[in-house]
Amino acid sequence: MKSYRKELWFQVPTRRAFINITGEVEDCLRESGIREGLVLVNAMHITASVFINDDESGLHHDYEKWLERLAPHEPVAQYRHNVGEDNADAHMKRQVMGREVVVAVTDGRLDFGTWERIFYGEFDGRRLKRVLVKIIGE
Repeated sequence: MKSYRKELWFQVPTRRAFINITGEVEDCLRESGIREGLVLVNAMHITASVFINDDESGLHHDYEKWLERLAPHEPVAQYRHNVGEDNADAHMKRQVMGREVVVAVTDGRLDFGTWERIFYGEFDGRRLKRVLVKIIGE
């Protein structure tokens, strides 16, 4: 069995964003040479997320509105975590959207459903963060 590891780095200029990272993960898969196995993709920061869904702008807008209703950023004083920080809402949004995804690799390709894509969700941007891609298989 082979193993491959790579870190992807992101510095989102805004507080929140959804970035399609499917292409970067596919590049990792090609670099790995693995044809059959599993890909793990996970956010290495507690205010960011990795998830799978459709790359459709209306859905991304709906996520943004829904997450802000669940855990509004302001007023920042509503959160006990926000002592010297203002990112408690980002921790909660990450909890809802998830930390990682696992995708099957079949015949050297990500084995997706029709509209599935991998996204990096940023909830407390404006600084450098990383995503781990780990691939195991043969």
